[in-house]
Amino acid sequence: MKSAMVLLACLLLAMPAGAHQAEAVPLEVAAEHLTLRALDQTLALPLPDWTELQGAAPATMLDLVSVHFREADGQARLEIYPRGEGEALWSRLYGANIFAQPGLTLADLRTAMIDVYARTCRPDRVALFQLEPDNGDDIPPLGLVCGAYRDLPGYAGQGEVMIMGFYKSPAGVAAIYQEWRGPAFDPADASTWPVSSAEVETRFGQFKSQAALRPVD
Repeated sequence: MKSAMVLLACLLLAMPAGAHQAEAVPLEVAAEHLTLRALDQTLALPLPDWTELQGAAPATMLDLVSVHFREADGQARLEIYPRGEGEALWSRLYGANIFAQPGLTLADLRTAMIDVYARTCRPDRVALFQLEPDNGDDIPPLGLVCGAYRDLPGYAGQGEVMIMGFYKSPAGVAAIYQEWRGPAFDPADASTWPVSSAEVETRFGQFKSQAALRPVD
């Protein structure tokens, strides 16, 4: 299982640029959720909760955001940004990863995700939180607070708040995540975060109740 986690971490860190499929994103928008189909699995996830998208018709929502999708080596990655933002420069990011690894537990998926994203943060400015405990194989959403990034190109002077949800089907596993980025802040003081604690709590609830992974029929 440790080798599977190492492989998963490597996949999360880098995907081939040639795997980009901008013209064939297998994403559908309904009135109350998004549906992503990849790797013989279907992931239902909540709609983006950004203010500028409130009231947008499902048929037009994808025209109001920037969408990136990649699929390669048993992983599919979806990233959604506000219009005008992208991989190099963003303030908000909503995304999902699907893996064709049915033998991976959600606890190990969570460990791999934490390991990858914590690498960009200063160890003295990072914190994790859950609003409820694990319940066996039922893993609740997790929050990661990075008050200040490490001294990396493009990251100086910034930090982020990220929440993740974890899901499993007989065909594999998936994670959905949302990130808010802004100037570096005090992780122990929620009033300095780039997102309000009320928004985080609301999104936690949506990740728990409105997301699911299942095999393609």
